[in-house]
Amino acid sequence: MTSQTVARAQSAVQPIVWTGEVLRLLDQRVLPAQERYLDCKSAAEVADAIHGMAVRGAPAIGIAAAYGLVLAVRADSRSFDRADAVLAASRPTAINLRWALARMRGIWSRSHDVAVLEKEARRIHQEDLSQNLRMAELGAALLPQGARVLTHCNTGALATGGHGTALGVIRTAHAQGKLAAVYAGETRPWLQGARLTAWELQREGIEAKLIVDSAAAYLMSREKIDWVIVGADRIAANGDTANKIGTYMLAVAAQRHGTRFMVVAPTGTFDPNCASGELIPIEQRGAEELTRFRGEAIAPPGFDAFNPVFDVTPAELIDAIVCERGVIEEPTAAKIRALLN
Repeated sequence: MTSQTVARAQSAVQPIVWTGEVLRLLDQRVLPAQERYLDCKSAAEVADAIHGMAVRGAPAIGIAAAYGLVLAVRADSRSFDRADAVLAASRPTAINLRWALARMRGIWSRSHDVAVLEKEARRIHQEDLSQNLRMAELGAALLPQGARVLTHCNTGALATGGHGTALGVIRTAHAQGKLAAVYAGETRPWLQGARLTAWELQREGIEAKLIVDSAAAYLMSREKIDWVIVGADRIAANGDTANKIGTYMLAVAAQRHGTRFMVVAPTGTFDPNCASGELIPIEQRGAEELTRFRGEAIAPPGFDAFNPVFDVTPAELIDAIVCERGVIEEPTAAKIRALLN
């Protein structure tokens, strides 16, 4: 890993800043129009920021929750369990949240020392950046020279501790001069691709084009796309992967058109206790996210909606899962178990 790559990662957008007193979060709900920060002073405020989508992306959620526990016990050393429950309930699908909370719980049960707990939260944050850089190198190595890639949702510095997972692969491949074209799906209904990924790509000077989600299959039929590159919120023991709604659709289209499909996620995203994707809880959000836009109705009054935030892509549609420990091609339960062990 070159010093230039590290420097680029460290100079990227920082959506999570721990001041030692408060957790400062870049409010992703108002990007790209505004760059506004929220100063969270309690676990409840961190949980509200997670549930309200001010901070999002599985790794970033886990990091924020770890700092939320520090805020809780600093205010009242008896409040750990209560804060842990509030934070765990903020988003049900992303396993990184529970992974980070469990890790912090283990530290607290052994030490009951706020300073030790804070040190662990900082370690989780730094480890995520290091993991992102390693995954980016591994993922970029899979791309051919002159690669044409498509990504979905936001998986960059905004969604992680820095650099990014799937978008981190794209950033590193760009730095290596390997990319010929980058496409980003808009990612309805929160438009993370249009609002966040496009913003990050522009800041990085990476030339890219935005497409509506429903144009992906047509794009693949008209233009050779080498890889679809996405992140993950939970990976089951057999490789089935939960990610932002629309990911499964992309995987089906990719298989039809000979496009390879890559999932990029740290080992904290794997859930060995979840046998398959059928057991992954899928968060459902309110109908108003589909029936209204910026406060204005776009559907008839009282019209209902089906609004799952995530879907599950079966392992057989995934060509490679990239984590910081290596690359799992054509993932199976046995391959995943061997790598994690």
